[in-house]
Amino acid sequence: MSELIHIAGRAETVGGLPISRLLPAVQRRAVGPFVFVDHIGPAELAPGQGLDVPPHPHIGLATVTYLFEGIQLHRDTLGNEVLIEPGDINLMTAGRGIAHAERTPANARNGGKLHGVQTWIALPRPLEQCSPHFEHYPEQQLPRINRDGVQIHLLIGQLFGHISPVAVESPTIYAVLDLAPGASISIPADYAERALMLIHGEAHADNSVLAVNELVLLPQTGDTQITATQATRVLLLGGAPLDGPRTLWWNFVASDRELIEAAKVAWQEDRFGHIPNETERLPLPIKRLSAD
Repeated sequence: MSELIHIAGRAETVGGLPISRLLPAVQRRAVGPFVFVDHIGPAELAPGQGLDVPPHPHIGLATVTYLFEGIQLHRDTLGNEVLIEPGDINLMTAGRGIAHAERTPANARNGGKLHGVQTWIALPRPLEQCSPHFEHYPEQQLPRINRDGVQIHLLIGQLFGHISPVAVESPTIYAVLDLAPGASISIPADYAERALMLIHGEAHADNSVLAVNELVLLPQTGDTQITATQATRVLLLGGAPLDGPRTLWWNFVASDRELIEAAKVAWQEDRFGHIPNETERLPLPIKRLSAD
């Protein structure tokens, strides 16, 4: 049995809310196509408070937003304005370029919680410059799987004979597992690269104890047994390895640094398009945040 690798998240603040950034990390730049993982909150919002991420650009990736609690408003340069509710999958494929804003709606700033996960999936190299597009999948469209004290919300990919309708560009697994106290489940090695993230509760994977705001990398071969000692929620993510290294600079992902340089200029020259009902825009940062 291989020893599992634990990656501790880094505390950050995004849009005024606390997050834990689990990818990219020194130990691993990607898990399958996932090159970026932020665990948002759980944040207790005071009346009048909310998430506020003004318009900002992306290239070369697909953003995936999933909420456990609270709501979030998505607006983008394609003209989409969609409310994200718990259990939904919000998938925005940037391709050659898109900009979006993420906010708590004005009529929902009455206090409460916001808790979720934002991930980026790197696009395969032939599709990095595809046309941007957007899809939203309500919670009820995504499969629910029940297995001996374990309820699984299958967000992307295939698991235990079930297939999610969420269309992504490379083999990907993304699922939420809710385990009752004492329940166990064996995670098959259907995808070469996989990781677990404890959202709440108490559990171990094989002989490794899971901790909140840690990403636990699983072996490439062999099943992994998860056992809960109390009511527990675990996120499973991964997929096929990337088709080559990627550079991450601010909100840009690319296999070729020249694409990032071009995206910088395009954002500075305001060539990503306009987002209806938005007037702000984040400035291009001075420093690189992370790289390959």
